Amino acid sequence: MNAAKTLLASAVSISALMLSNPALAQADDAEIEALRAEVSALKAQLAALAEKVDKAAAAPAAAPAPVVAVAAADKKPTPEIKFKGAPEITLDGGWSFKPRGRIQVDAASVRPSATVATTSLGTATRFRRAQFGFDGTVPGGFGYRFEADIASGGVDLTDVYLTYQASKDITLPLGQHKPFWGLEELSSDLFSSFMERSAYHGAFGFERRVGLSASYAGKSVLVQGGVFADNSADLNNDSNNSRSFDGRVVFMPKLGDTQLHLGASAHSRKFNDFASSARYRARPLTRTTDVRFVDTRSFSANGENSFGLEGFVNNGRFHATAEGHWLTSKRPGLADPTFFGSYAEIGYFLTDDTLGYKGGVIDRTRPSKPLGKGGFGALQVNARYDHVDLSDAAILGGTQDAYGLSLIWIPTEYVRFIANYGHLDLEDAAVLAGGSNDYSADVFGLRAQIDF
Repeated sequence: MNAAKTLLASAVSISALMLSNPALAQADDAEIEALRAEVSALKAQLAALAEKVDKAAAAPAAAPAPVVAVAAADKKPTPEIKFKGAPEITLDGGWSFKPRGRIQVDAASVRPSATVATTSLGTATRFRRAQFGFDGTVPGGFGYRFEADIASGGVDLTDVYLTYQASKDITLPLGQHKPFWGLEELSSDLFSSFMERSAYHGAFGFERRVGLSASYAGKSVLVQGGVFADNSADLNNDSNNSRSFDGRVVFMPKLGDTQLHLGASAHSRKFNDFASSARYRARPLTRTTDVRFVDTRSFSANGENSFGLEGFVNNGRFHATAEGHWLTSKRPGLADPTFFGSYAEIGYFLTDDTLGYKGGVIDRTRPSKPLGKGGFGALQVNARYDHVDLSDAAILGGTQDAYGLSLIWIPTEYVRFIANYGHLDLEDAAVLAGGSNDYSADVFGLRAQIDF
């Protein structure tokens, strides 16, 4: 509006100037009249324009288009999906979910040096594990895991627990999980150097049990402890009120490229009303047979105490590890026998790879050049001495010494193939071969494995 008025005022001033100019006054009258007419027309146009501007300024402004607000409650979170062998789904607020599983198929042959009166030896094939489940987190610092094994034809619960992350370094698990037996037992069977763990693990009955525990994981120190009942399957017996206290301490410094691991564990268990006897026995490096060459058979006992030591060093392609475990069975009124098991192992990668290690246990090996991505995968050789002695005091369960070699091919991080051989020397064996309890046996085994 102000601009139109300014133009109108300017036109009037120009007209007055033209008429007052002496030079223009001498011009032809016709031309002057024509000029006046044009000025008048211009004034009329400017007046009309000024009127339109005034009307527009006086009219109310149009209301802006309404903005539809989206309520926060209607906004749906977008899941983030990562692939770690299987899809891992994560939502804002602390939710996550991931399916998990493993399949291990074994074939093995057990050949004693003399005839054993059984049809359970020789060559056999079986599903060693077929485990499926899921794990994840929920808001508030809680986590969960559920896993079951169907390899036996039934359903056996493995890991079933709830966790609470009390702080960055402290975790509280509640449910069925492993008491803190030692390095090899706590490391997943997915990453073992041989098809089976050392013989004393099976002989001493290492298993998952229902309990409440706590773990503190610092940069170079790990402290774990808890109180446990029994395995969930055994708790179906309403007279089972066994209790144990279990603890483990690990010093795990990283010195340059070298990972060190030194640890100890202690365990004390009372059978209480559940049982008044104990039995310790070991298979011959494979689960394809139920024959145990060393076996204490059942004897009276009401509890057991045990103590373990563990050591591990890993540098580049090379690793070495050793563990020993002493178990004393408590016999009221009788001598308490002490049994012993141990192993020592060295391993070397023929490819440019290294053994995985994390949080006080052996972890996944990720080939530097996996199959299908321009490489062959990882190839590892291992040698092991394995010993278990189940004879002491009045108990004569026998001694088993095993010398083993294994070759492991890991084409990708979720697939593994194992071939191993073991030579067993047996003394005072519970199973006679050719009428003698001192003899030897050879064990050959193959495994194909996939997990997610």
